[in-house]
Amino acid sequence: MANVGGIDKVVRIVAGAALIALTFVGPFTATLYPWGLIGIVPLVTGLIGWCPAYSIFGIKTCKSG
Repeated sequence: MANVGGIDKVVRIVAGAALIALTFVGPFTATLYPWGLIGIVPLVTGLIGWCPAYSIFGIKTCKSG
């Protein structure tokens, strides 16, 4: 059941992609590697439209679902 929608999805996808991209660009790529792994979470939750943390706390940002 979807609980992530609209602007929330876009922000998650952009933030996740940015964190992952940081691991490939710049002089500190080795130190930024953990942020790339963390970036997978918002990217995936934005793409599938479901966030486990939102389910736990009863949060829903989508209009239907």
